[in-house]
Amino acid sequence: MRKPAGIGKLAIAGILAAALAGCSPIYRKHGYAPSEEDLSEIVVGVDTRDTVAGVIGPPAASGVQNDGAWYYVSSNWRTVGYRAPEETDRQVVAISFDGTGTVRNIERFGLKDGRVIALNRRVTDENVQGISFLRQLLGNIGQFTTDQIVD
Repeated sequence: MRKPAGIGKLAIAGILAAALAGCSPIYRKHGYAPSEEDLSEIVVGVDTRDTVAGVIGPPAASGVQNDGAWYYVSSNWRTVGYRAPEETDRQVVAISFDGTGTVRNIERFGLKDGRVIALNRRVTDENVQGISFLRQLLGNIGQFTTDQIVD
């Protein structure tokens, strides 16, 4: 008994459709960084830790060396087919507090060409602190190769 010719073509079309669907990118977002609209509700020199937590929520991380800053981190990832996920964007919002718990600085950092850059900064004084933690957090992206991992 002979198979109809349309079944073979239908099977090939199904296989091609599945192969193309496997190559479409998958986008994922991890973490949370507040928007500029949310940050505009926070007044430098007036708001405290409690009011910041009420407006934008508690942080994902706080200062490692001292209790002077809260960090909100958001990353966007893209995966295509069998390849390893690739980070397409990272945003870090750092809210610094003084000794009394009042907001001192609000800064937004991003990643451009593997370097940490300040995208937005509301600073009340000239001395920007906490940058070393951000450099550690963002600075290692693209700094190693697979040869270094395998060896």
